[in-house]
Amino acid sequence: MKSLVPLIVDAGIPMASYYLLSNGFGLSTVAALGWSSVVPALRTVWGLISSRTVNGLALLILIVNAVGLVMSTVAGDPRLMLAKDSAVSSVVGIAILLSVRMKRPLMTAGLKPWVTKGSAAGDAAWDRLIAGSERFRRAERRFSAIWGSALLTECVLKVIGAYTVPVDTMVWLGTVLTVVAILVAMVVAGAGAAEPMEKMVKAEIERTADEGTADTSHADTSHADTAAVASATQPTATAS
Repeated sequence: MKSLVPLIVDAGIPMASYYLLSNGFGLSTVAALGWSSVVPALRTVWGLISSRTVNGLALLILIVNAVGLVMSTVAGDPRLMLAKDSAVSSVVGIAILLSVRMKRPLMTAGLKPWVTKGSAAGDAAWDRLIAGSERFRRAERRFSAIWGSALLTECVLKVIGAYTVPVDTMVWLGTVLTVVAILVAMVVAGAGAAEPMEKMVKAEIERTADEGTADTSHADTSHADTAAVASATQPTATAS
């Protein structure tokens, strides 16, 4: 349920806000679209402040949203405001794909806690695999590549819809496209990257635990052998 909160805030609330403001309060299409974008922007700002760390992906989304909203409001074109959402998807998608090309995948920040379950042993196993397993690194890059591709596909579909479908229809249809893109990316990236990585992390934890047990057993055996030797070489007391 926690993982669905961003989806509800970024997709569900803006859609409901648009129809409430336009049909309920009589705001113009442009004004309704503009105000309905406020909540996702505030959520992103709050995430940056509360975490006290700069998440590159969240910051990128915030900047693109802000620029797109200003440009759309100045232009006064509701279709441009709808296309603004696709611009967010395209910029983020391209950024993710470029990060894969540079071997610094942007989606890793969200992937790692899922794979390691937030445990110290899982984090340590992740670090060892990242350093020593090319298969693990390929899966990490594949995860981001799938998400980047899904976002770019969503972008193309939204741009086409923004200029061919009625605005009122495209508001909910755009949300549907976003949800479908996210769900497809979650399923494909999960099966193709996250799950194999999770299994590798689990195997690495078990391997390390087995090695630790073996080392402990060897140390105990060596200690026992040393004690036995010391006992055998100790002078035997003679009866007086």
